[in-house]
Amino acid sequence: MKIGLYFGTFNPIHVGHLIIANHMAEYSGLEQVWMVVTPHNPHKEKNSLLDDYKRLHLVALATEDFPKIKASDFEFKLPQPNYTVTTLAHLQDKFPSHEFSLIMGEDNLKTFHKWKNYEVILQNHDIYVYPRVSSEAANPAFENHPRIHKIDAPIVAISSTFIRENRKNKKNVQPLLPAKVWEYIDYNNLYKK
Repeated sequence: MKIGLYFGTFNPIHVGHLIIANHMAEYSGLEQVWMVVTPHNPHKEKNSLLDDYKRLHLVALATEDFPKIKASDFEFKLPQPNYTVTTLAHLQDKFPSHEFSLIMGEDNLKTFHKWKNYEVILQNHDIYVYPRVSSEAANPAFENHPRIHKIDAPIVAISSTFIRENRKNKKNVQPLLPAKVWEYIDYNNLYKK
């Protein structure tokens, strides 16, 4: 089975994440998309993250009506901080019959050469890239790479940071979140501080 891995802290998951995940599941040739909740991104402060299992629960709520999209806690079981190359090796070992690919935004592809062991990732895995608004120039090394597939997905300019900041400022962010996610966040008074 061809599985696309969509990594993120999903702090919180929003409709933009779902639009991209669904587009990849429906239009890229991938059979499933696993939304891998990252417990601690090496480039982010851990204290800014909602509890790992709450974020996983929000992803599960958001994806329960999408049979091709799954919430994954796979990285919770790995030592932290963790790197994508390590996760891919563990996943391939645990699920040898699956073919794992990465899903990333165009902005991440521009800095992909800075990822730990990015060459190993490219040797063994395809990368599905969705467009993002960005002022940085594309990395010419990745322009016509046979393992990199640019997918004509919608450009979504919603961010979890925007949602968190505006929730703190008592703005209505409800339209940016899947209904069940909003209900959980609102009921539990999350992201208000």
